[in-house]
Amino acid sequence: MAAVGSLVNSLACLWRQPCTRTYLPHLLFCISFIGSVLKTTGLVPESYFSNSRNILNLYFVKVSWAWTIALLLPFIRYSNIYNRNHTFVLRRLTSLLVATSIWYTCTETFSYIEDITGSCFESDTMQVIHGDITTKAACKKAGFIWDGFDISGHSFILAYSSLVIVEEMVPMLNIPRSDRNVLLDYIYIALNAIVAIWIWMFGCTSVYFHDIIDKTIGTLCGILGWYVTYGVWYPMSFSPGLPPQQKQHA
Repeated sequence: MAAVGSLVNSLACLWRQPCTRTYLPHLLFCISFIGSVLKTTGLVPESYFSNSRNILNLYFVKVSWAWTIALLLPFIRYSNIYNRNHTFVLRRLTSLLVATSIWYTCTETFSYIEDITGSCFESDTMQVIHGDITTKAACKKAGFIWDGFDISGHSFILAYSSLVIVEEMVPMLNIPRSDRNVLLDYIYIALNAIVAIWIWMFGCTSVYFHDIIDKTIGTLCGILGWYVTYGVWYPMSFSPGLPPQQKQHA
C-alpha cells in the first residue's frame, strides 16, 4: 500500500506543476501537426501501431469514451466529496453529461459530413463509382470503399478525453494523504495510465493515419470542446462548476 501511495504522490507532484496542465493543449496540437508532417515525408517506419488492429486501438481507443466515463464517474464521486457536500458532488457529476453530449454531437457531425461529402467506389483505384449508394455504412456493407471528408474522430476523442481527465484529476492534488482511501488511489493511477495511453495513441494517429487537415480539425474540435466548458462556462455560477481547486480546500 505504501508503494501505491508513493506512486500517487509522484503523479500528483507531476500534475501539480502548472506547465503540465497549461501546455497540454499546445502539446497535443504540436504532436498532431508534427506527426502529420512526418507522415507526409514517409520517415516513420511501419510498426505494430501502424496496424489499426493493434490491441490498444481495438480494446481501448475504439471504446475510449466508455473507459473515460467508467473511470471518471467514481473518481469525481470520491474526490469531490472531500470537504464538500453531496449537492456539490451531484453538480460536478453533471460535467460528465455535458462532456458526453459534446462527444456525441461531434462524432455524429463528423459522420454526417463524411456522408454528404463522399462517394462509394468499387475499389481503391476510385475508377468505378456507385452513385446509388449514398452512405458510408451502406457502402461498407456492400464491400466497397467510401471516400469522403473524414475528420479524425480519433484525434478528437483522444485529445478531448485527455484534457477532460486532466481537469477532473485536479482535486487529487490537494487532498491530504490521510483523507484518501485505497480505491481513490487506484482509480487515480488508472486515470493517469489512461491519459498516457490516449496521448500515445494520439501520437500514433498523427504519424500513421488520416490527412493533416482531418487531424487538425479533429484536434481543434477536442481542444475547443474542452476550452468552452472548463475555460469559459464552468467558472460561471450556472454550470457544473470547476473541480475543487487548492484555494477552495484551504
